[in-house]
Amino acid sequence: MCPVTHVYHEMYFHVNWHCHGNHGLITPGIEPVLYEAIRDYCHRYHGVSLLAVGGTQNHIHMLIQAEPTVCLSDFIGKVKGFSSHEINQKVGAKTLQWQKGYGIETFAKKNLSAVTKYVEGQKEHHARGTVNETLERSGGDEESCPRN
Repeated sequence: MCPVTHVYHEMYFHVNWHCHGNHGLITPGIEPVLYEAIRDYCHRYHGVSLLAVGGTQNHIHMLIQAEPTVCLSDFIGKVKGFSSHEINQKVGAKTLQWQKGYGIETFAKKNLSAVTKYVEGQKEHHARGTVNETLERSGGDEESCPRN
């Protein structure tokens, strides 16, 4: 459970986002460095516990528990920025860029095991075509949004 002071909470969030243009930028060489950057950032962010991280070549899924004081949009923007910055510093400029948006869903503690397995098994779910459409939704880049 997320260490907390003076607040009881059971707030679980599934977050996902895609690479810019939905390109397959998360190569096997980049993936472990990326996941470590995400773990490191979450570990240092007050009020957030990372429970699982997974993904494919073109997107990331992250499972967190967060205190009610955490502004999730700020946290997600910062973890996305930190992780792409780390990769670009270690691998090369513009190696990894994220889409502007993201998807976020809440879920109950009783579903923690199932959602964790889903996040950690991303490659298998996509290979078998057993994706959960709700957990795969994310905000897209502005240029991919339909115009009226």
